[in-house]
Amino acid sequence: MSTRTKPQPLSDTEIRRIATEIDAGKPPMVWFTAAAVGVPEGRSGKVMSLGDPSEGDFLQVKPTGSKDVLSFGPTEVTLTKPGRPTPAKPTGTTPKTATRKESTVSMPSPVTTPAAPSTPAAPAAPAVSSTSATPQAKPETSQPAAESAEAKANKPAASRPARNAANAAAAKKPKAAEVTVTLSGTAEGEWTLDVVNGKKRTIKGLPVASSAVAQAAKILHPEFAEVVDSIHESVRAAQQAKVAQLQAELESARRLLEDLA
Repeated sequence: MSTRTKPQPLSDTEIRRIATEIDAGKPPMVWFTAAAVGVPEGRSGKVMSLGDPSEGDFLQVKPTGSKDVLSFGPTEVTLTKPGRPTPAKPTGTTPKTATRKESTVSMPSPVTTPAAPSTPAAPAAPAVSSTSATPQAKPETSQPAAESAEAKANKPAASRPARNAANAAAAKKPKAAEVTVTLSGTAEGEWTLDVVNGKKRTIKGLPVASSAVAQAAKILHPEFAEVVDSIHESVRAAQQAKVAQLQAELESARRLLEDLA
């Protein structure tokens, strides 16, 4: 009777190898073991990303021929490609025939003895029944432990399809584009606006009035309004000085014109 060996989990070296190939842009190929839930044993797939190992099912694998990315544990996949099964050779036939021949040779000795129908044959039966009763009691006592082990194994399997469906839905959900708004000001009180939607610049160098900037700053945040007010105050002072200078030059020009007249 052949027994199936329990699949060995991926080693730390194999997990580091998978992470290196993912970083290089080459998702590694893996094959599903008998412990995989929802996927036949021997089917191939590609590891698209790695999650937190503390979660258990941290390998995000895309099975071959499927569009969904599902979660699996380190015992459910392997980097070793399974080989083709070979028919088992009929071993052990010669020892069986040899034992049968020995048993047939030893048979005549109890037949020829005259004490075969003696009474000691009766107690031999209960001796056999007593020994056969003890192994029957052991499977009954171990049955709850086997059932509890099966129940524990089925609990994460029942929740895994829901988690895989959630991961597939999150992967298909489109990501919202990021919008960047930049407001630039000069010492002369000139303001311009730039808007970048995702990777595309939709607005570039749009002139904005100083009064509109001051009003928006008061609505957005007090600290922002304080910064804008200080800039406007310095620009206002510079413009007043410039006006006074121009007025003085104008008066000087008028006096010179009157003298010439």
